[in-house]
Amino acid sequence: MTVASEFGSGQVFWSMLWFFLFFIWIWLLITVFSDIFRSHDIGGGAKTLWVIFVIVLPYLGVFVYLIARGHKMSEHAVQAAQAQDAAMRDYVRSVAPAPSAAEEIARLADLQAKGAITAHEFAAAKAKVLAGN
Repeated sequence: MTVASEFGSGQVFWSMLWFFLFFIWIWLLITVFSDIFRSHDIGGGAKTLWVIFVIVLPYLGVFVYLIARGHKMSEHAVQAAQAQDAAMRDYVRSVAPAPSAAEEIARLADLQAKGAITAHEFAAAKAKVLAGN
């Protein structure tokens, strides 16, 4: 008999299941290590101890880290996303041309003509544009 005939559909399922579990485990390790190194609220000694703990006892180390510092992981992710968003916004502002005062007043006049803003809002926005230039 050949190996292919002995490899049934149940064996394929178990192989795929173990592969995905292994992939998830690797992802957890990467996530935990990246959080350890991006944490500004723990010192170098504590980072070293966490890394040694995760390397020596990987399953226990990762699970203890997730229990002990899981809430901080989400805070670090939010802070990183906000920093990246701010950097992107600064970059876009630095390369995008600012509209001239005349273009801005023309846009405001168009909004007033369409009825999107009132005459009072137009006058206030026009004064703000002229004061800024």
